[in-house]
Amino acid sequence: MSGSFSDEKPEYEEKLQHATASAKEVDSGAQLSLSEEIDPEVALRIRRKIDKHILPLMCVLYWIQFMDKTTLGSAAILGIRTDAHLSANQYNWLGTIFYISYFIFEYPQNLALQRFPVGKWMSINIFTWGVALCSHAACKSFGGLFAVRLILGMCEGSITAGFMIVSSMFYTRKEQTLRVGYWFLMNGTAQIISGFISFGTLHIHTSGFEPWQWLMIITGSMTLVVALAYWFFFPDSPTNAWFLTPEERAIAVNRIKENQTGVENKHFKMDQMIEALTDPKTWVFALFSALDNVPNSLTNQRQIIVSQFGFTTFQTTLLGCVDGVIEIVTIFTGVQLAARLPNGIAYVSVIYFIPNILGSVLVSVLPSHNKVGLLFSYWITGVGTAGFVLSLSWISQVTAGHTKRITTNAIMLGAYCVGNAAGPFMWQSKFSPRNHIPWAVIGICYLICPFLMLIIRYMLARENKKRDNEPHDETYDDVWLKQTDADGKIVERRVDKAFLDLTDRQNRDFRYVL
Repeated sequence: MSGSFSDEKPEYEEKLQHATASAKEVDSGAQLSLSEEIDPEVALRIRRKIDKHILPLMCVLYWIQFMDKTTLGSAAILGIRTDAHLSANQYNWLGTIFYISYFIFEYPQNLALQRFPVGKWMSINIFTWGVALCSHAACKSFGGLFAVRLILGMCEGSITAGFMIVSSMFYTRKEQTLRVGYWFLMNGTAQIISGFISFGTLHIHTSGFEPWQWLMIITGSMTLVVALAYWFFFPDSPTNAWFLTPEERAIAVNRIKENQTGVENKHFKMDQMIEALTDPKTWVFALFSALDNVPNSLTNQRQIIVSQFGFTTFQTTLLGCVDGVIEIVTIFTGVQLAARLPNGIAYVSVIYFIPNILGSVLVSVLPSHNKVGLLFSYWITGVGTAGFVLSLSWISQVTAGHTKRITTNAIMLGAYCVGNAAGPFMWQSKFSPRNHIPWAVIGICYLICPFLMLIIRYMLARENKKRDNEPHDETYDDVWLKQTDADGKIVERRVDKAFLDLTDRQNRDFRYVL
């Protein structure tokens, strides 16, 4: 095991005939773990209390994050390209630098999330990106916008990674699928509200201050308010959540024992990082993430594409609300279906990619005068978002060991950045207005992604079958934690295998969710 348990055999330890571990080696939940069974009604009450206190904050932040991320696309139709004298290539670079920065800082952000209190670290990042977003309004050149977009990418890299960690800390594996879907579908809500805000700013007429600048000030100010809320109200872990009593914290920790993934461990373990890097499923998930997010360049191109279909500026802005409705409906139904269909995450993902493939074909073959058909074809390419949401939930459920988990998350989200950074360069003026080449690339990506999900499922199912046929592994069945009590005496307590910070490979009792 990483940070392997002590091989020394002091006299009292030989007498007890069991392995001991230090608090540094085990999961933080080990000190709160209970031996007795939890009353299901009590567990349900604790879960509802957790939902009440963290889900609203997670949903609001993800809503703000997506709205902030898409301000560049909204600003394009509000005049930023003209006012900042941006060429098409420079505009694309503003979308790309966000994801390059996100990529560069993703692993450092994950390490920081492991080392520092999660809620406080996210709050600092939220505040910094709020300031950077407001600063967009002062930028009238490519260089200035490039700098603030870089800062945005650096800070926003902490959010999805932080949410994946928090979801695995507080919820069982079955519950995670729904909760990840709930906070991710706020992207759709953000598209709707962002559309109305953009529409409203079109009607603001002030001397020397353009609508796109008002958009940046409004969204940036909202972000700063959320940063303060996170500092004071977002918990860092179930072991110290302010809204839970000491007894409830112990129950919250034991609720997730079935995950076999623990809560967290603040100490970096090199062998877990190496295991993450050599685990084949890590890289199949990463390839899926990269390919699935090449089409995400549509986020910043949406306003331009829809206007090229033949719609006015006002119509284009308002039609953006429909994108949000589609995303909300598809994510909600997708996670509900996956949660109710045993071992069906991959199959549900495949189903939701079918409309994407169809839409990417239709938008290229329909005649230019059929603007309603083109718009509908574009809209249904948003259905497959449910597939990416399910992949975020899935990778958290099939990865154990805190250092391994943050490394895997960083690789998954780093690949997400690669896809998003590469995507904007498809949209070149020579391909306008029909953009056949970009849509062909998007269609190919959507075609490959469902096959990757099925490959992951096959790999995990094969490993589960292998473990089912193995004799029981007793290596970590009798491990005790050495602690010092209030009187200064060394005492020991048995630690459940679920809280030893074992990886999914080390813990042979671990079974992969399919």
